[in-house]
Amino acid sequence: MRTSQHLQDTAIRYFLEVVRSGSVSEAALRLNVSASAVSRQIASLEEVLQTPLFERRPRGMVASAAGELLAHHARRHALEAEQVVSDIQALHGLRRGHVRVVASAGFAFEFLPHAMATFRNQHPGMRFQLTAASPAEVTHAVRNGDADIGLTYSRAAVRDIDVQHRQNSPVIAIMPPDHPLARFASVTLAQMHPYPIALLDEGNTARQLFDIACGQRGLEFEPALESSQFDALVRFVLHGGGLTLGGEVTVREYVRRGQLHTAAIRERGMNARSIELQTLTGRQLPQGVKAFVEHLRVLLPAR
Repeated sequence: MRTSQHLQDTAIRYFLEVVRSGSVSEAALRLNVSASAVSRQIASLEEVLQTPLFERRPRGMVASAAGELLAHHARRHALEAEQVVSDIQALHGLRRGHVRVVASAGFAFEFLPHAMATFRNQHPGMRFQLTAASPAEVTHAVRNGDADIGLTYSRAAVRDIDVQHRQNSPVIAIMPPDHPLARFASVTLAQMHPYPIALLDEGNTARQLFDIACGQRGLEFEPALESSQFDALVRFVLHGGGLTLGGEVTVREYVRRGQLHTAAIRERGMNARSIELQTLTGRQLPQGVKAFVEHLRVLLPAR
């Protein structure tokens, strides 16, 4: 059997699942097959390619340099197959399609569901899959081909990522309209310090910039609420619990409805991040994905 033929069979599917899960046993559970069947397929690939595809470690398996190259090839192949299906569907316009979006928690809470609903008003046959993740996980999902679009906050460029849209997104203070600080268009950390505050966990870019600014000012905040769920923080604020942090896009509709007030934070470094609309470098996007990217480009800028 030619090597190229071998690289097109079930072995690749098993191989990619081990790459994703980092474990033969976990991959076997997800594939609903025996661990020995997965091991045989991996061994078969390694024999054909005459090179190890994984480094076996005590806590699991990590793709070798050759394994990373093969995974890259396999993901591209899968995305190209999806492109063919999408192109055929596009012959009949955007009547059908599937868009996978991974986004930071703040975008998944309000902005993206609203964007998807308005897009479906024009294209009711389009379907979406939305997953919330940390900024690093968003980019990882796009690079791995597990998402068509990533929407996240970024502080630096990333390899293999095309940025379809970028805009500056300062960290802002979010509060109820009747909060004592709501009469101000901008506030300092010292002004915020006396009031209860709800914060996302430390993997969040707003939290990271906030912690750096607090360190520079010698201020220490003890959160009244700490959560990985942005919607929990917003509801805490809506119920009069105090302040929280975020970006303008994430609470835009609440501000428009008069439910929340936002204020700029006058501290160095609080604007050192951007919103990025990410896709995989070199990938020809399916028509539905391309149309939704354009839809987001129109909605993201403040109006």
